[in-house]
Amino acid sequence: MDKDFIVGCHLSLSDGYSAMGARILGLGGNTFQFFTKNPRGRTPNREPDKEDVKGLAGMLCRREVILPVAHAPYTYNPCALKPEVRDYTWDSMRAELTFLEQLPGVLYNFHPGCHVGQGAEEGCRIVAAMLEQVLWPGMKTVVLLETMAGKGTELGRSFEELASILSMVDPALRSSLGVTLDTCHVSDAGYDVRDSFDGVLREFDSVLGLDRLRAVHLNDSANPGGSRKDRHAKLGEGFIGEKALVRIARHPLLKGIPKILETPNDEAGYAREIRILKENDPYERNE
Repeated sequence: MDKDFIVGCHLSLSDGYSAMGARILGLGGNTFQFFTKNPRGRTPNREPDKEDVKGLAGMLCRREVILPVAHAPYTYNPCALKPEVRDYTWDSMRAELTFLEQLPGVLYNFHPGCHVGQGAEEGCRIVAAMLEQVLWPGMKTVVLLETMAGKGTELGRSFEELASILSMVDPALRSSLGVTLDTCHVSDAGYDVRDSFDGVLREFDSVLGLDRLRAVHLNDSANPGGSRKDRHAKLGEGFIGEKALVRIARHPLLKGIPKILETPNDEAGYAREIRILKENDPYERNE
C-alpha cells in the first residue's frame, strides 16, 4: 500500500494491542483506532501485558502500522459541571497519555465535551485549562480535539470553537495539539463536505490552519446536512455519499493523514470499504 495513503477502521482492544495491528493488516489497512477503555462505562481495562504493548510498538517503528488513533471514552466530559465527572476525566486522560508514550506515533482523540448550561465560552475555557493540566513539554503523543455535530450543548460544533480552545492553551504546549475532522459530524454541523469540501478545507485553514488537521474520521451521515444529530452510516448509504467520501479520503491536501472508518460495520464490511478507498483515486485520473 502507498504509505502516503493511510486508511483503517475502529477495532476492539479485547484481544490486545499486537492483535489489533495484525487484524488491520489482514483487513487491508495500515492504521486503526481503538477505545482506551470501555467507551460507555468507567471500568478500567486490565493491566496491559508489556510484551503485547512492545509488539505493537515494534510494528509502529517498522511502519507496518502508521499513526493509530486512541479514542477517549464517551463518558469523559472535560468541561462537566459536576466536579467528580470533571476530575475523573482529567485524571483518566493524564494516565492514558502517560501510558501512550510507550507507543511511538500514536494519536489521542477526544470529544471536547458538553458545557451543560455553563455556556460555550466557559466550556472552551475549562477544556483549555484541562489541556494545560494533562499535557507536558516534550510529549510524543499528539492530542486531537474532534469536530462535533452540535447536539445539545456539545462543544466543537464549529471550527471557531476549537480555535478558541487552542488559543487559550499555553503556546509551549500547542505543538502537542491537533484536530480530527469527522465527516459525519461536520456535515451534521452544517459544513458542506459533500459538494464543497475544498471550501470546507479553506475555511478550516483560515480558522485553524491545515497543519492542525491530523486525522479524519471517514463516515457517511444518516441525516441531512445541518441536522445536528450525529448518526453514522456506511459509505454510500447516507447523505454524504460514497463518491464524495472517496474524494475526501483521496484529497491531495490530506496525504499522510490517517483516515479512520467508524461506519456501522463488522470487519468484513470494513475490509470492503477499505478496498473501495484503496482502489479508487479520482485525483489520479484527473492528472
